[in-house]
Amino acid sequence: MSNQMNTTPRLRLAIQKSGRLNDDSMRLLKECGIDISNGMNQLKANASNFPIEVFFLRDDDIPQYVEDGVADIGFVGENVVFEKKKKVVITEKLGFGKCRLSIAVQKNEEYTGVQFLQGKKIATSYPVIVANFLESKGVQAEIHEISGSVEIAPGIGLADAICDLVSSGSTLFMNGLKESEVILESQAVLIKNEGLDAEKQQLLDRLIFRIHAVKKAKNTKYILLNAPNNKLKEIIDLLPGMKSPTVLPLAEEGWSSVHSVLNENDFWNIIEQLKAAGAQGILVVPIEKMII
Repeated sequence: MSNQMNTTPRLRLAIQKSGRLNDDSMRLLKECGIDISNGMNQLKANASNFPIEVFFLRDDDIPQYVEDGVADIGFVGENVVFEKKKKVVITEKLGFGKCRLSIAVQKNEEYTGVQFLQGKKIATSYPVIVANFLESKGVQAEIHEISGSVEIAPGIGLADAICDLVSSGSTLFMNGLKESEVILESQAVLIKNEGLDAEKQQLLDRLIFRIHAVKKAKNTKYILLNAPNNKLKEIIDLLPGMKSPTVLPLAEEGWSSVHSVLNENDFWNIIEQLKAAGAQGILVVPIEKMII
């Protein structure tokens, strides 16, 4: 029995070893029902209830590990994938780790567009992406590659502008800079090795199935409401559920209970219309998983 278990293939997943992407990646695995116990500074761990092994790596190294086949798949930021230019396949956008790679200049500068950068010095940790962007715009500028603390470069005279990841923009503000041009919208993605074999692909398909269920649930709400029967058709017409809402008679004559699912983006607008149409006792319930 033990020999059979040892030969069972495991999907090898690389994730960031620390930081926000690590937290979000581990949370996603947990929401997918995958139990991984990893101790402090542990570099790899196995799931107890799914054939997957997790490697904890520097995010910059993940595309290389996946290209080389040391890891089968990885969770990593799109910005890293585009910067490293490794031969990997982006399979799924994961919906977390959202940020943008932006050009920033000093607050007192008047940024007039991309041509402002002509002949300027730009400090960045993403020289490949910046060079591709400048080339696509027909702009020539000098790129200074810096591994960290990019935002101090203009203040010490090293560069005229920077290109760095931005979330809230507070770091730029504290360093006397302003965001001027977004060159890449980024989020965490699932990448895979180009030569993934059939057995590993089946495991990946199972994982993606679970990821889809978790992502779908996060964008939807389950609602229950009471509707007068003489307004039932009008209320049902307002509900864009997966197929059609569930309608059950209430103990009180002339009333029905209506159950449906709403998209997060349309939620408040539709709730207001339902209320105006005569719906009462509207109950909103979060959805943990959604299998379509």
